Amino acid sequence: MSLPEEFLSRMKTQLGSEFPDFLDCYGRPAYRGVRLNTLKCGVGLLKESLPFMLTASPFSKFSFYADYEGGFGRLPAHHAGMFYSQEPSASSAVTALDPKPGERILDLCAAPGGKATQIAGAMEGKGLLWANEPVRQRAGALLSNLERMGAVNAVVSCAYPQRLCPGLAGYFDRVLVDAPCSGEGMFRREPRAIEEWSPEGVRACAKRQLAILDQAAQTVKEGGVLVYSTCTFSYEENEGTVKCFLSAHPEFIAERIPHEFGREDMAGGLGRRIYPMEGGEGHFVARFRRVGENICRAGEYRDLLKGGLAAQAQRLLEELFPGDKRGLGLARAGDKIFLLPEKLPELSGLGVLRAGVELFEVRKDRLEPLHGAFMCHGPCRNTLELPIDGPEILAYLRGEELDCEGGGYTAVCVNGVVTGFGKASGGRLKNRYPKGLRNRG
Repeated sequence: MSLPEEFLSRMKTQLGSEFPDFLDCYGRPAYRGVRLNTLKCGVGLLKESLPFMLTASPFSKFSFYADYEGGFGRLPAHHAGMFYSQEPSASSAVTALDPKPGERILDLCAAPGGKATQIAGAMEGKGLLWANEPVRQRAGALLSNLERMGAVNAVVSCAYPQRLCPGLAGYFDRVLVDAPCSGEGMFRREPRAIEEWSPEGVRACAKRQLAILDQAAQTVKEGGVLVYSTCTFSYEENEGTVKCFLSAHPEFIAERIPHEFGREDMAGGLGRRIYPMEGGEGHFVARFRRVGENICRAGEYRDLLKGGLAAQAQRLLEELFPGDKRGLGLARAGDKIFLLPEKLPELSGLGVLRAGVELFEVRKDRLEPLHGAFMCHGPCRNTLELPIDGPEILAYLRGEELDCEGGGYTAVCVNGVVTGFGKASGGRLKNRYPKGLRNRG
């Protein structure tokens, strides 16, 4: 692997006697890992559902190293949302954020959704997760991953921070800024990151990161937490950005991260750095607490679905998922009906792509269930259980029909976890797995 000379010079200065160990890592394969999705299963069931061994990582109690050369995305357990494929040290930022059920949490730079889905798991479906991605081309992956992992309490928006943050001032208990960066911690995994790196790019990233933090600061309530993370090693983008932010925002103080992953940062020891020698590709995390007042002026969402269509939707939900006792807040957007998160603010003008879960499509005089309804709900009235290592589930994930007794909408499960659904009739299951998610070949 050929690394930029300027990058090597910087790292030699930064690491001193540890530089040879750092350089030696680039002759070895990158770390691969998965993170358990606690909304769908436990550690034991995940291990039973995978064709490879898991080894615990130090960055999160639900993050594991995975010795597997195949494609994670083709596995039935992946389609079922039992895990998220994630480089292990990337989970450290949410560990530092420490989200709790019932809170209001913002992930400001969320695509493709690794950290947002980790937050969703910690929230246990309670409270509000707002996942924002400024780049529209990347937001599709965020939407898909939150749906796959069964997040019921998420709002997904596509807005630049300067548009989003003023409208949500003082609204959130915790905010994560996993900022766009020069990507030095991705060099072993993505050769393109090496090609795109430059000293000018590092300086440009640091400037942009500070601007994002300035906007994010508005959204944190008094006493709330703001976490800043990158996947790069440069001082300018890490400790330098933290120093500039704290200087400009006396309403925030730095907090020590109470975890022992990686090492102390290079400026006071409050943040954490992770190098490849420490079991991760590369990450930096810093945590702040807002000690200054911040009045929330966000309005309450009031555009709930009422009347006959709301009653029809509720009846169909009870028919499909008779064990689900959650209170319903429904809304309609276009031809879709959504199950809304709790604690929802007014959404207008904030670039919202989806609030909550897509439940049904309105088709003239009837409602048709959508994939999201099955991925976020518990036991279904009708289920088709398939062996996780059998040919039937692989056929289903390719979009093929299956043999199936019974009739009506039916959840397709592996090891008890819903992977999708179909409609059974005449001994066959018509496949309703979304075409864009299917395995090819």
